[in-house]
Amino acid sequence: MRGNTIFSKIFYFYRDGFRSMTVGKKLWIIILIKLFILFAILRIFFFHDFLESNFTSDDERSEYVIEQLTKTKKLHDD
Repeated sequence: MRGNTIFSKIFYFYRDGFRSMTVGKKLWIIILIKLFILFAILRIFFFHDFLESNFTSDDERSEYVIEQLTKTKKLHDD
């Protein structure tokens, strides 16, 4: 028997809805394949590891990240 909690009702709602899809399943598969290509494949070819290639130690990397995160933006001196 199904649970009465709100979370189980939501889960079963989506599960049953996804089971009854026909075209929707194919569209979700296409979306997931596109996301995989964007985040896994393109990252390998276009985005090099900036910190790994520009710094030799973890201390240098962490110092650079802290500096970038805490750096304040200069306002225009008009």
